[in-house]
Amino acid sequence: MRTEDLIDALARDVKPVARHGIGLRLAGGIAIGGIGSVALVATMLGVRSDLDLALQSSTLWMKWSYTISLALLAFAATARLARPDSGRFGWLWLLATPVIALACYGAVELASTPRADWKAMWLGESWTSCPWNVLSLSAPIFAGLLWAFRRFAPTRLRAAGAAAGLASGAFAAMIYCIHCPEASAVFVLTWYSLGILLATAIGALLGPRLLRW
Repeated sequence: MRTEDLIDALARDVKPVARHGIGLRLAGGIAIGGIGSVALVATMLGVRSDLDLALQSSTLWMKWSYTISLALLAFAATARLARPDSGRFGWLWLLATPVIALACYGAVELASTPRADWKAMWLGESWTSCPWNVLSLSAPIFAGLLWAFRRFAPTRLRAAGAAAGLASGAFAAMIYCIHCPEASAVFVLTWYSLGILLATAIGALLGPRLLRW
């Protein structure tokens, strides 16, 4: 049998993939994992008691603006890398835009604060636990994304794993906001980002093993 005939025979009964099938399946995995992360916050960390007041302040929305924008960009990167034809990585610079925006916000915040208070703003009261909490909350979401990837055919396994780790870390940081009372942009930029980077690094390490098909 000629190669062309073999390819035609293998592809003859293959159903076309729905236009938004990859995004919907990834969203489903994130939703399933997100429920687990919310449950962890509710049972182990606790939802902040003043959440209703926090919703009326700019601080919580600053944190959500950063984590949600980063999560959505990471989601788009994950969806692209889930395909075998993921293309080039020229679009990766977009992932830096939320970081740059928050860094500018933090610089303005520092400029209006006495230098003696900078260290307290940077470390807050939970800097030793914040990155690890974000990393822990990312685990159920990463597991949900692994479930989603079982239907995909990624070819850049390490990059796809890193993108899935980044997405899980960013979504976990978004959920962590309902617990964390820290109010400084430089705290969020440093310690939230460290937790997200740890999740990204673990995703990159596990990608070649767990995303193989």
